[in-house]
Amino acid sequence: MIVAFSVTPLGVGEDVGEYVADAVRVVRESGLPNRTDAMFTSIEGESWDEVMDVVKRAVAAVEERAPRVSLVLKADIRPGVTDGLTSKVETVERHLTAE
Repeated sequence: MIVAFSVTPLGVGEDVGEYVADAVRVVRESGLPNRTDAMFTSIEGESWDEVMDVVKRAVAAVEERAPRVSLVLKADIRPGVTDGLTSKVETVERHLTAE
């Protein structure tokens, strides 16, 4: 399964990069495949428990320093698929180059 999520600290001002970095650090230290872009961090794992544990710890890292936290989450639940973070993008790129 792949989960894309965004953690936003509220009540800390406009510059939130330092807080978001705390969340991304948790994801990267998890050892699960992940990718971060300007809007979301995606993480891939075998089960809900495995992935949601990382998301929960990432939110907790931001909660330690922010009075309020917003979480947006989107999940692609597809048992048996591995390396979806890479293969899904490769499929789109293959279609783009075939044009």
